[in-house]
Amino acid sequence: MLNHKGTQTIKTERLILRRFYVSDAQAMFENWANDERVTRFMSWFPHTSPKETKKLLRKWCMGYRKSNTYNWAIEYEGKPIGGISVVKINERSEDAEIGYCIGFDCWNKGIMTEAAKAVIGYLFTEVGVNRVEIRHVVKNPGSGKVAQKCGLTLEGIKREKFKSNSGEFLDIAEYGIIRKERQG
Repeated sequence: MLNHKGTQTIKTERLILRRFYVSDAQAMFENWANDERVTRFMSWFPHTSPKETKKLLRKWCMGYRKSNTYNWAIEYEGKPIGGISVVKINERSEDAEIGYCIGFDCWNKGIMTEAAKAVIGYLFTEVGVNRVEIRHVVKNPGSGKVAQKCGLTLEGIKREKFKSNSGEFLDIAEYGIIRKERQG
């Protein structure tokens, strides 16, 4: 049985993982939500204005009322530069899938790996999940490197499983880690 605690603040060596605020709209828009390089393999299109980002953040902030909502802003050097969240949770199987997105200027600095390790640790130790999964578009190998650096194992490729915001059908790589592997 999962012990839901919601989105609690997590601090790492360089990062603060915290709840999003509506006031993050401008920074989110500028740092990643409007960037086609970032959203290329996402299901959503780049935002066209901070107003659009603000509308999304209002919705996300309402979600924090539920104890099974896990959606963190990644704060680096005092500003939000990305997000990481539980995109699916299965109560019966006690597993969670995480997804993440980070501004282009912060790619290849180990930031997402640091954030993902912290969230995975939180899900295992605080929420009590038995399994964590990460899925990514095969054409986005950087996301797969994050999963690998976090200790997840490639479990398979699903062909044309995902339709991108451009309408392209893309293969998805699926990674997983279970509690006993993490503790071993």
